[in-house]
Amino acid sequence: MNEIKKKILVVDDEPDILNMIRLRLEANGYEVITASDGNTAYQRARSDSPDLIILDLMLPGMDGYQVCRLLKFDERYRSIPVIILTALSQKEDKEWAEKVGADCYLTKPFESDELLNKIKEFFRRQDV
Repeated sequence: MNEIKKKILVVDDEPDILNMIRLRLEANGYEVITASDGNTAYQRARSDSPDLIILDLMLPGMDGYQVCRLLKFDERYRSIPVIILTALSQKEDKEWAEKVGADCYLTKPFESDELLNKIKEFFRRQDV
């Protein structure tokens, strides 16, 4: 029996980071869709129904806070876990992310294993 791959939307405006995360996730058996700006991220989240979103905060167009808020305040998308992955490391940034509904906050530079462990943790919770 083929297990259905979990679909992850990765949003970052830096191509190198986007590709590195995409390759790492694909190597771990995930289906990956990407966006490099906030507006595209919001549209892809709505049209592609990802199982999880990895979201940068500093994005062209709509920022990550706005994307997260729009999704988390919509009944249809609020259950999608959102992992914020950002260079912003101030206490206020993390507090804002919590206010808009982010499920997890990781700062760059980050360890790939830490990110993968967080993803697996969210999926284990969903499968229970």
